[in-house]
Order: sequence, then C-alpha cells, then structure tokens
Amino acid sequence: MSFPLFLRGFVIAMIVFAIASYVLTQSVWTTFINTLLCGVLIQLGYFLAILVMVWRSPAPGKQGDSTSAGKSAVAEASQKERKSGPPLPGVGRSRLP
Repeated sequence: MSFPLFLRGFVIAMIVFAIASYVLTQSVWTTFINTLLCGVLIQLGYFLAILVMVWRSPAPGKQGDSTSAGKSAVAEASQKERKSGPPLPGVGRSRLP
C-alpha cells in the first residue's frame, strides 16, 4: 500500500473515530485521548505490516535463476531493438543511451 493511500485512509478513520467517540462520551478530552491512542495503534500496525513485507521479501542475491534469466532476456531484447533501428518510420532515435 502506498503512503498517500494509507494517509488518506488514516485521516478518514481518525475523523470517523473521533466523531463516534465524542457521540459516545460527550467529552472532548476523552475523545482526544482515545483518538490519540487509536492513531498510535494504527501507526504501529502500519509499521508492523511494512516490516513483515520487507522481512518476507527475498534478498537480492537469493532470488535464484529466474531473475538472472529475466535480466538476460531483457538485455537480448534491448540489443535487438538497437540493431533494428527506429520502431516507427519517420521517428528518430533518442541521442541518450
């Protein structure tokens, strides 16, 4: 999940939680404390989710032959494109490598 998507959901969840908490308690101070605790718990959950995703992802050197085969296929396709010339008639190549 991207951070802007998380942030939008976080703010909406906090607003809804604060409104519900105020309706139930009728206390601004209690609503503030409860909303603050809810925000900390959501942040902790987000941090742990990211930590688990990073922990479960394979290390760059341990991805096996599938990655090296994929890289060689991309390199071959790139070399074929360079040799074949421009992909469209009348469209020149970029001067950048």
